[in-house]
Amino acid sequence: MAVEVLTTADGRAKTALSRSHAARWFAARAVGEALPIGHALPPDMPARPEKPELLHPNDVPRRRPGSEVGRIALLHAVAHIELNAVDLHWDIIARFSDHPMPIGFYDDWVKSADEEAKHFNLICDCLEGMGSHYGAMAAHAGMWRAASDTAHDLHGRLAVVPMVLEARGLDVTPGMIELFKKAGATEAVAALEVIYGEEVAHVAYGSKWFNWLCGRDGTDPKEVFHSLVRRYFHGTLKPPFNEEKRADAGMPPDFYWPLTEAKPAETRG
Repeated sequence: MAVEVLTTADGRAKTALSRSHAARWFAARAVGEALPIGHALPPDMPARPEKPELLHPNDVPRRRPGSEVGRIALLHAVAHIELNAVDLHWDIIARFSDHPMPIGFYDDWVKSADEEAKHFNLICDCLEGMGSHYGAMAAHAGMWRAASDTAHDLHGRLAVVPMVLEARGLDVTPGMIELFKKAGATEAVAALEVIYGEEVAHVAYGSKWFNWLCGRDGTDPKEVFHSLVRRYFHGTLKPPFNEEKRADAGMPPDFYWPLTEAKPAETRG
């Protein structure tokens, strides 16, 4: 089921599969059962539609969000993030199925994949309501880099994807909501508020399972987190942080504030 989502290119078709498979999973869980986990080899890169054109981050045109075109560009970027998130959550299920994990691990990531699919469709509806669509603009080609870098490291995947990248969404989404409120874009505001409310749980799932793995290993979660983020995340974390929502997601300040500083210089032997 996960690989079927990952190998479906069209955004609306991919998200329809995501929601359908999630419904099947939770229908079984509702009667006290679980679909067998099984094993399948996910692709190195998920299938993508022909559009949008994917560019190096430095080559993606920057538009002022105060204009209608700028607001469309901002929503297009959000749609691109949400579509990648659908794939990221199904990928963690398929790619790490050889790691023995409690059934709740799968509950959390199937639920997240379902919600990300909903988010993508909400934003696509907004774009279409504004006379545009997903694929109408170029997009960031680097979105899958974190997945590629952590393809063989479950601890690293949890540290970088939900606990860094998705946590960043908690920092920036309130500002986007205010921007669309000022523009009177009620549909976009409603969609972003849904996303904001549900993304806290996605970060929390990452924090929960990261801490669970460290507890099983007998390691210090904060030290392991700092080490993995410095290894796999390219750059430093950028304040300001939404400390309230990060705390709700189980991330105390001493996890992320030290990562605002440059990596310590390597010592030479």
